[in-house]
Amino acid sequence: MERSKQIVRVSLVGIAANLVLAAFKAAVGLLAGSIAVVLDAINNLSDALSSVITILGTKLANRPPDRKHPYGHGRIEHLTAVIIAVIILLAGLASFRESVDKILHPAAASYTVVSLAVIAAAVAVKFFLGRYVKARGMEYHSESLVASGTDASFDAIISLSTLAAAGISLLWKVSLEGWLGTVISIFILKAGVEILLGSFNDLIGIRVDGELTRALREQICAHPEVHGAYDLILHRYGPETTIGSVHVEVDDTMTAREIHALTRKISEEVFSSFGIVLTVGVYAANTQSPEIADLRRDVDAVLAGFPQVQQLHGFYVEPAQKRATFDLVFSYGSDVQKLYEEIRAALTKRRPDYTFDIVIDSDFSD
Repeated sequence: MERSKQIVRVSLVGIAANLVLAAFKAAVGLLAGSIAVVLDAINNLSDALSSVITILGTKLANRPPDRKHPYGHGRIEHLTAVIIAVIILLAGLASFRESVDKILHPAAASYTVVSLAVIAAAVAVKFFLGRYVKARGMEYHSESLVASGTDASFDAIISLSTLAAAGISLLWKVSLEGWLGTVISIFILKAGVEILLGSFNDLIGIRVDGELTRALREQICAHPEVHGAYDLILHRYGPETTIGSVHVEVDDTMTAREIHALTRKISEEVFSSFGIVLTVGVYAANTQSPEIADLRRDVDAVLAGFPQVQQLHGFYVEPAQKRATFDLVFSYGSDVQKLYEEIRAALTKRRPDYTFDIVIDSDFSD
């Protein structure tokens, strides 16, 4: 709840600043006959609208889980970023069209000291606003705020370019309005595309940050009973809700009571340290014997001939049934079914006395 309040507060600051800037820039642009300044004012209005949408998205995303949406509504924030990206793209396309028209039909712009002072003030305001909003967005893990802050920083650069063009127009009577408007349009379109692609990635589901998964595995494997942590899968349902699962390898001599205590402790520690709801499954590890050690060496020797195999885990042998089970992770782009058949045939040829149950796993995290 505190996070959403802070996001709304930052967005309100952005709305107020952008409305003031839009009013001043529109007045200056109309009086000076500058299409670049007018377009910059329109861009400020789109920024203010983006902040309004950020507030609405944050409010909706903060709604508690219900029966239909048991994971909450956090992913609405990603949809909010998509809407902001579309607004930015529409603004960029409109400004590009107007700028090209200005190049084809140029008109002289007239600037005054007052108008130049307003543009200079806008540069300073946008620079500090961009840094403030982006910093708060990173602090609160809000991609909408980060996008707005980044866009504001670009606006500061664009306004600075407008100021430079005005100076050139006053000193050398050369009109760069249309060309400058085109540059502004390209920046706006670029920012919109980047935000849109980033939001789509979050909605589709992207690989979890490697530093986080390594830190998780390190904490889990710190328990002396755990020989390894595998199949770590994390799903994000918005910036504040992450749910996942992991398998830990433990001795097959542990009792159900001991396993229960261990997995419960791991889940509680992970939630306390990372805020992640983690379900912990178990792989049994054989109590070592010469027979099992020999079989594992044979399996490793066979797999060494298949560079597409990234990992073997969950290795367990039932000596009485002469059955070995394990999971294999293949590199992306591999012909998994073909590799599965070739590996199983090679293992059976090397150890015909054993049956091999191989589970094809996926490389979800580092």
